[in-house]
Amino acid sequence: MRFSKLISTAALLGATAFAVEEEKRVNFQHQHNDKRAVMYVTNYHTTTVWAGVPPAAPSPPDAGASPAPENNEAPKAEKVVSPSPLAASDFGVGVGGNVDASPESPSSSPSSSPSPSPSPSPSPSPSPSPSPSPSPSPSPSPSSSSPAGDFQHSAGNAKGITYSPYSADGTCKSASQIASDVASLSEFPIIRLYGVDCSQVENVLKAKASTQKLFLGIFYVDQIEAGVKTIKEAVEAHGSWDDIDTVSIGNELVNNGAATVSQIAEYMKTARSALSAAGYHGSVVSVDTFIAVINNPGLCELSDYMAVNAHAYFDVNTAAIGAGAWLLQQIQRVWTTCKGKKDILISETGWPSRGQPLGKAIPSKLNQKIAIDSIKATCGNSVILFTAFDDYWKADGSYGVEKFWGIV
Repeated sequence: MRFSKLISTAALLGATAFAVEEEKRVNFQHQHNDKRAVMYVTNYHTTTVWAGVPPAAPSPPDAGASPAPENNEAPKAEKVVSPSPLAASDFGVGVGGNVDASPESPSSSPSSSPSPSPSPSPSPSPSPSPSPSPSPSPSPSPSSSSPAGDFQHSAGNAKGITYSPYSADGTCKSASQIASDVASLSEFPIIRLYGVDCSQVENVLKAKASTQKLFLGIFYVDQIEAGVKTIKEAVEAHGSWDDIDTVSIGNELVNNGAATVSQIAEYMKTARSALSAAGYHGSVVSVDTFIAVINNPGLCELSDYMAVNAHAYFDVNTAAIGAGAWLLQQIQRVWTTCKGKKDILISETGWPSRGQPLGKAIPSKLNQKIAIDSIKATCGNSVILFTAFDDYWKADGSYGVEKFWGIV
C-alpha cells in the first residue's frame, strides 16, 4: 500500500496501521486473483494442458448423442501424438449451446474485498494454426429436464482440480475441514493449490490419497525462498517430493501487468535454485493466461511445460456446449506459439453456476455441467478444473460470478 502524504496524527496513524494489517490479511488469504480481474485484462482467461501436439477439436454434438463413457483410470501426463490437420469449421460449436434458463441470483455471503477488477476489453480470437490428433468423443449434453442445482461432477478423465483453503469469511479452514474437503476430491489425480498460507500444503498432504499428487504454488514472488521453506517442511513432515507433481511461481503476473518476461525469468531462476537445494527436482512453471503467452512468446522458454489458464465463459461468443472445443482451440494457439516445443497443461478452467449472462455464455448449474462435460470429453486429460467449491470469501465481481465456480 502506498501513501502520497505523511499522516501526522496518532489517530490517523492507528487507522492506517489497521488498514495495512487488514490488507495484508485479505491479500494473504487471496493467494490467487479473482477470475474476472484476470480474464478481462486479456478477454480470454486461463488454459493449461499436458499435450505435445493438441488433438483435433470435435464436431458439434448431436442433440440425441449418448454421453461419452468416462475413463476413471488415473490419467498420466503424456504427450498427445498422431498429428492431423484441423479444419476451422471444427470450432463452430459455440452457438446455441446453453440451456437458456434465467440465471440464478447469487446468494448473499460474507466476502473480503479484493483489488478492483479491470474493465473488460474484448478482442476477437484469431483462427488457430493447424496441428493435432485423434478426434475425442463428442461432448454429452444433459437433458434440460435435469434438476439444476443437484449435479455432482465426477473427475472423469480430468487431470485435476483447484482447491482453496478459505472459509466464507476469508479466514483459514481448520485441518479437519480441509481433510473433509480433500476427501471429496479423491477421484482427481492432481490437486492444485495456489499458495502456502493457512498451512494448506501440510494439511492437504496429510489428507490426500496416496495416489494423488499436488500442483503447488508460490504466489508471492518476493517471498520465493520463504515459500520453498514452507513447502520443504511440509513435505519432509508429511510425505515426500514424489507427492509433488509441479511447483508454480506466481500466477498470471504478465497478464496482470505485474511482471515482464525478463522478471519472470529471474523469479524462475531464484525458485529453481531454492527448490533444488531443498531436494525438489520436478517440474517448475510460471502460470499465466493463454493470451499472455501468445502475446509474450518468450514465456515459452521459462517453464518446464506451459501451464496456462483459460475460461470459455469470458468469451462472449462461446456457449456452454462449446467450452471444450473453445479450450482446445486455445491449447492449439499456445502450442503453435511455442513452436511445438513444450507440452501444455490447462491449469485452470471451468464455468460459473450463477451470475449474469455474458453474450452466449449463461451461468447456471445445468450449463456448468454441460460445459464441464464438454471440456472433459474434449481434452480432460490436459485440464485442471476450476474449482472444487464455491468461493464465498470473494467479492461478487462485475458479472456476479466470482463466488460460483465450485463443481463438487
